[in-house]
Amino acid sequence: MEDRQNDQNDDVFSFFSPSFSAATPSTLFNRSAYSSSSSSGDDESQPSVDDSNKRIDYMIQFLDRRLSEDGNHDGIGDGNGSDSLPEFVGKCGESGIFKVPIRSAVHPNRPPSLDVRPHPLRETQIGRFLRTMTSTERQLWTGGEDGALRVWEFSELYGSGRGLEVEDTAPYKESLGNEFGSAAVVCMIGDEGSRVVWSGHRDGRIRCWRLRGDHGIEEALSWQAHRGPVLSIAISAYGDIWSGSEGGALKVWPWDGALGKSLSLKMEERHMAALAVERSYIDPRNMVSANGFANTLTSDVTFLVSDHTRARVWSASPLTFAIWDARTRDLIKVFNIDGQLENRPENSVYPDFGSEEEGKMKVTASKKEKAQSSLGFFQRSRNAIMGAADAVRRAATKGGFCDDSRKTEAIVISVDGMIWTGSSNGILMRWDGNGNCLQEFAYESSGILCMFTFCSRLWVGYSNGTVQVWDLEGKLLGGWVAHSGPVIKMAIGAGYLFTLANHGGIRGWNVTSPGPLDNVLRAELAGKEFLYSRIENLKILAGTWNVGEGRASTDSLVSWLGCAATGVEIVVVGLQEVEMGAGVLAMSAAKETVGLEGSPLGQWWLDMIGKTLDEGSSFVRVGSRQLAGLLICVWVRHDLKPHVGDVDAAAVPCGFGRAIGNKGAVGVRLRMYDRVLCFVNCHFAAHLEAVNRRNADFDHVYRTMTFSRQSSSLNAGVAGASFGVTMPRGGNALGVNTIEARPELSEADMVIFLGDFNYRLDDITYDETRDFISQRCFDWLREKDQLHTEMEAGNVFQGMREAIIRFPPTYKFERHQAGLAGYDSGEKKRIPAWCDRILYRDNKKHLGAECSLDCPVVSSISQYDACMEVTDSDHKPVRCVFSVKIARVDESVRRQEYGNIINSNKKIKVLLGELSKVPETIVSTNNIILQNQDSTILRITNKSEKNIAFFKIICEGQSKIEEDGQAHDHRARGSFGFPQWLEVSPGTGTIKPNQIAEVSVHLEDFPTVEEFVDGVAQNSWCEDTRDKEVILVLVVHGRFSTETRKHRIRVRHCPRGGPAKNHFNDGTKTSGQINALHRSDYHQLSNTLDVVEQLKNLHSP
Repeated sequence: MEDRQNDQNDDVFSFFSPSFSAATPSTLFNRSAYSSSSSSGDDESQPSVDDSNKRIDYMIQFLDRRLSEDGNHDGIGDGNGSDSLPEFVGKCGESGIFKVPIRSAVHPNRPPSLDVRPHPLRETQIGRFLRTMTSTERQLWTGGEDGALRVWEFSELYGSGRGLEVEDTAPYKESLGNEFGSAAVVCMIGDEGSRVVWSGHRDGRIRCWRLRGDHGIEEALSWQAHRGPVLSIAISAYGDIWSGSEGGALKVWPWDGALGKSLSLKMEERHMAALAVERSYIDPRNMVSANGFANTLTSDVTFLVSDHTRARVWSASPLTFAIWDARTRDLIKVFNIDGQLENRPENSVYPDFGSEEEGKMKVTASKKEKAQSSLGFFQRSRNAIMGAADAVRRAATKGGFCDDSRKTEAIVISVDGMIWTGSSNGILMRWDGNGNCLQEFAYESSGILCMFTFCSRLWVGYSNGTVQVWDLEGKLLGGWVAHSGPVIKMAIGAGYLFTLANHGGIRGWNVTSPGPLDNVLRAELAGKEFLYSRIENLKILAGTWNVGEGRASTDSLVSWLGCAATGVEIVVVGLQEVEMGAGVLAMSAAKETVGLEGSPLGQWWLDMIGKTLDEGSSFVRVGSRQLAGLLICVWVRHDLKPHVGDVDAAAVPCGFGRAIGNKGAVGVRLRMYDRVLCFVNCHFAAHLEAVNRRNADFDHVYRTMTFSRQSSSLNAGVAGASFGVTMPRGGNALGVNTIEARPELSEADMVIFLGDFNYRLDDITYDETRDFISQRCFDWLREKDQLHTEMEAGNVFQGMREAIIRFPPTYKFERHQAGLAGYDSGEKKRIPAWCDRILYRDNKKHLGAECSLDCPVVSSISQYDACMEVTDSDHKPVRCVFSVKIARVDESVRRQEYGNIINSNKKIKVLLGELSKVPETIVSTNNIILQNQDSTILRITNKSEKNIAFFKIICEGQSKIEEDGQAHDHRARGSFGFPQWLEVSPGTGTIKPNQIAEVSVHLEDFPTVEEFVDGVAQNSWCEDTRDKEVILVLVVHGRFSTETRKHRIRVRHCPRGGPAKNHFNDGTKTSGQINALHRSDYHQLSNTLDVVEQLKNLHSP
């Protein structure tokens, strides 16, 4: 026990130690492994003076709170000050939808995350939201709506973001969108072979990016690829770039053409190179148009993925798929989401699509054959009708006439060669490489927006912010809410699976999650809460007033709000009966149906209250909402505005069939210090006997209020900023989670209800009430209060609090009559009542709870009264001042603590060491010679007794063999793609323990090279007949490791009839060569029947 205590003390003060970053990082999360220089890595790992000062401040604040705990448990204020008013608490707030949401230093229901870019405020991202993401070996790249790119170095993930746009963000580099005239980035892909990143943009351009020596972002190449936006981009197994656009547009940019040459040119030469690249594309659809298949390829190409296992490319539209041969660019198969083949000519001479690996449909005809062939009148008519029908289907798809819930929203290929597609109804489909649907899975009814595979795991991101982890057999391993918004992109690097939310936040989840590492990290981070958390103190003024269709004088507003606003950071005002009448209600209902709101009288009230609060100098209006006579508005002080955002508004009508706004509620929700606060202004059913109706009104408001419409007072550009996501639809597939979602108000950290609730006094006469009021015997009157009675019974406002009322009833008065004598004395003599109330709920689960990350919002009431001197309405205005404590996380310090735990905790290092082991493998040969369409078999043996090996074969580059037998002129290939004369199958796969995988390495003679201009072959010539050599690299990694083991295999191509040279002379090599592993044996096979027979007997690993 004493040792454990010492360990805890060491953790608390570890940041003062000179050996703060001296621990050796584990292989899985090794930051220095990605660093370009050791010195820069050392500098980044050291905490700055500012960060150390923050830690000291947070520790002192933590100790002060602990020292002040004694003596604060006997007050209702829970430690928020001795002036806190006693409160009445409603029953039944500890369960169901009224239960306080779970909060903690580290969320107990999900793995600890690395917040690379904490959730930014929406108002700061207008026009510049991040929309796509990819990764390279050393960086994480993102693209935004403004065309700008942001790059995070993996070596700096745990660093401080001081001086950046958002201080809590990890250090990054940024390219300004207008610097290069870039349009919005739609898609991105990393190219490790060329050390660049390719991006597709909304203006139809493809751009190539690289980091300069000074770590700035440089545009290396750019050209106009499509007339419409570049919707998708992929790099094939041969290094060619495939891009898709609207209307089925699909283009291929061969690496062996102008594309590969352009990247080696100087900056001043790239303009001409870009023009050459722009015209060097191949249009695969031109090869199939004469046979009628182009009519089935007219839908937007929203996804492109490269199948490296079989050297194919999948193009996907929302409802159809097409499979292409990556080497020949031939169309192999077209089918829909049901797996059914698309229409094609009945008299086609080509065989039907089979499920065999070799069953490819060769659609390409030679130029001479195309020129000689002519379709008959009926065939042309048939194709035209098919094209028109598909155009109608495409228009219906865009117009929403089809079943949107089945649309394909994501597609990915796993290491075992299986293709996974996700739809907007949450259904996940597993296909084989030939387009045959094998299985369907569903564990979530929300739409799938993105997927990613790493080794034996499949990560799935949903529109409700959930992330799930599956194995490759379709078994659900775990799931959690990763973000507060839809998860739109995923990428991997440095041992993390990064998720990008539509609001722009980026989190990293270690690739072992869910797993044993999570519990250790969770405990360590929770134990260091005091190092990265701080408490913010503020005051909120909430005011409610039923204005009875009247207008207030300036003096009345000053009396109500002016004085009380002193020293307050947030002001919330709710008004009822701003304007009433059948015409007003009808107009309001009509406006709501078309998304409009507000009125001139409502604007008058906002302006008048704004003047009272000195809007513009002291306060700024952040949100408002009007529904008929209901109006709510929120102001915050100028110095608090940078911390307030994500402001949304909502309205719930409760009158006349839950459709008219004479009764109901309006609300405003905002996020401050990463905590959600909701303010709801209500007007419930009137009359003494309508208690049950009032209870039902509250229940309806609480359950159905949805903050989907953004506040009218925000920048108009915000309205179009929300990311379009298909909302989840209730599914009935096996395994779908059907648990009812919690109301949005249930998930808020603090909710304040204010308004004319219309609860009256029971079992008391008018005269008795007036007597109690004149004697100020409010304790007796409170016993007759319908609201307290219903709250005590748990029928309404469950678990909410209200300060004990010490002021006279606020209803009903004669207008412009001062004093208590102003109560209704007319014919009806309505019994005075506390109709106008203010209640709240924070994060406290019990009285005495202290503010912490487990209970981040703690409030008390320091003032609760009515302005009895105001006579402009038959109701008196009520106000309430809340003293609020908010526990917030310093994400920059937390991120550094996270990195310190990963790099120094012994238990974590041991776990990572076990999880990140790379199985030992051997290859049958390191040297291969191919001649006359030779084939050879490369055998890979997994020597591990228990660990599965995952492999991928890439091509580092190609060299020419001179007469001396040496390799010269080594050239890297884009994305490590294979040359056109080489086929490697399978290019990826898994090897079970003590098993052998067989890979076919085949020479596909390609003596003629064609040059394409504007999609049409223009010139052709014979390929260089000199011997060529490529270096194949077998990359092997374990189940969770980003570390790899590599085997290099030299493959030499001897053209047909070429003389034999002194192959694989391991003498002195030129500087451009790649060293291969030394082995004396090499495997050479001739083109014999034995080889053909052997290839037939090959089996996939």
